[in-house]
Amino acid sequence: MNTISQQYSDTENCAPPKPSWHVLWTHSNYERAVYEQLKAKGYEIFFACIDQWIANKKGKHLARVPLFRSYLFIRHAVGRYDYIDICKTKGLVGILGDRWDNLASIPDQEIDDIRNVCACDSPVSSHPYLNSGDKVRMTRGSLKNTEGILIKNDQQTGILVVSVSLLNRSVAVEVNCTDVVPI
Repeated sequence: MNTISQQYSDTENCAPPKPSWHVLWTHSNYERAVYEQLKAKGYEIFFACIDQWIANKKGKHLARVPLFRSYLFIRHAVGRYDYIDICKTKGLVGILGDRWDNLASIPDQEIDDIRNVCACDSPVSSHPYLNSGDKVRMTRGSLKNTEGILIKNDQQTGILVVSVSLLNRSVAVEVNCTDVVPI
């Protein structure tokens, strides 16, 4: 077998790259437009949103707002052509990372934790990113198995902070301290 056909047979036996979560950086207020375009192309996109009271001329109303302004998450094994296809999206600044073949990725657990926080019934707000504190896991309720840092701790309630380390961003949610165990 010559070297060219050997190279082809070697690449046929290689496993495809595993999809992982990456961060998309959008222009200001383009999160939804980028989300819609990439979703229509069939990509798995996570747009972290929360309900928030907004005041305007007509009064206060509840609105769905991005949890991380100017950021979305995409789960894909990004190759060169996928990278180009994604980067052509109107309103997208880029994908975080050095180059198309060296993109920054986020652990699945962090995305799962953010999804749990977005879906819970408790009030959610942005929070400054924390580097230290007690790492905990929720044991019951809608946040079961969510991991984060417990910062405020009364006898009954506390504040659980869930972070996305790549973005240096965090969100805070009020929790029942009896549902928390240290990791």
